Amino acid sequence: MQKHSTSNAARPFLKWVGGKSRLLENLLPKLPDGSRLIEPFVGGGSVFLGANYEKYVLGDTNRHLIELYQAVSKNPDAFVAEAEKLFVEENRSPERYNELREAFNAECDPLKRGALFLYLNKHGYNGLCRYNKAGRYNVPFGWPNRVPRFPRGQILAFAQKARAATFMHKDFAEVMMSARLGDVVYCDPPYLDRDSASSFKAYSASGFDLARHRELAERAKELAACGIPVAISNHDCAAARELYAGAEVHVFYARRSVSSTAAQRGEVAEILAIYRQMHWQMTKFTGPRYQRSGFKNP
Repeated sequence: MQKHSTSNAARPFLKWVGGKSRLLENLLPKLPDGSRLIEPFVGGGSVFLGANYEKYVLGDTNRHLIELYQAVSKNPDAFVAEAEKLFVEENRSPERYNELREAFNAECDPLKRGALFLYLNKHGYNGLCRYNKAGRYNVPFGWPNRVPRFPRGQILAFAQKARAATFMHKDFAEVMMSARLGDVVYCDPPYLDRDSASSFKAYSASGFDLARHRELAERAKELAACGIPVAISNHDCAAARELYAGAEVHVFYARRSVSSTAAQRGEVAEILAIYRQMHWQMTKFTGPRYQRSGFKNP
């Protein structure tokens, strides 16, 4: 049985909308026990950095994010040398930021593109990661008051822990299909809107709509029926409660500040829905649907 601790957890080196750093103290103790943690939506990596499993599978549809993590884990010293030189006063202007954003969108070398991705993340608006319909990064300059601190220590700590991780640039369904008995799956998808059934679509060019949220819930049920527990985070809203009906639900409160209006910031209720085998053991996926799913019957 692993014990998770936030006291010695490394901090993520990226700013990431919806990051779980402020919720780790409540969230980590609720995660089921297992030998390997699978995260189909790794994002900023705060859960990965705070958890204490033997191995990890970290996936995301954002290829630039996964490419960055692979570059850091493969050769952290080379990455630090390439990225650190971008964190200088002459690059702290909207003109220079726009030039480097164009360079990022045109860059083909994974190491250089990863370094530029980190620069844009730290200098762009409010930690957003957003693309236009053509798949080009288009977050505006964030007007930092000073040159953002280069996160050398956090990068090296990430690289150290990433020795136990495998990175996958794949859709969440494909990442979840890699699960086997003994694994735990934690999903942190782009959240449903608290006031409607729409979802935030800024994390990738393709977006993530309500149909995909329903697919995620169905995948979670299938895995749980095969003995693999799945935990999913989302806003505490009517749509989420309906989606996760029957799951074990825990409520936490997190402070969010990404909204452009003060009225929509502050303490926000979030839920952690946990699917365990006991909730779905009466459902057997032995017919054609189970065979299509790709999951192994224990």
